[in-house]
Amino acid sequence: MPKQNSIANDIQNLIQAILKALGYNTKRKRTWHQHVVPYQDGWAVRREGNKRITSKHRKQSTAINKAKVLAKRYKADVIIHRESGGIRDRISYKE
Repeated sequence: MPKQNSIANDIQNLIQAILKALGYNTKRKRTWHQHVVPYQDGWAVRREGNKRITSKHRKQSTAINKAKVLAKRYKADVIIHRESGGIRDRISYKE
């Protein structure tokens, strides 16, 4: 039985090495980057990769302040979008 576990581990390590060599990320790491995006008649803060919004605001400046608080807490980035959807600015709070 221990030999089967060893073979299974070897196969799993081989597959991960092949995927890594091909450029695939085998371990998805969640990010806490906060995006400030246009939303309905105002602005919203949305965590990167999420479909749901974190908070909605009437003014972009308020949304930016909320995103900064969250980004500082999680040592992440704030990505500020224009009304057209393009990226206007990026602020990093990584150490």
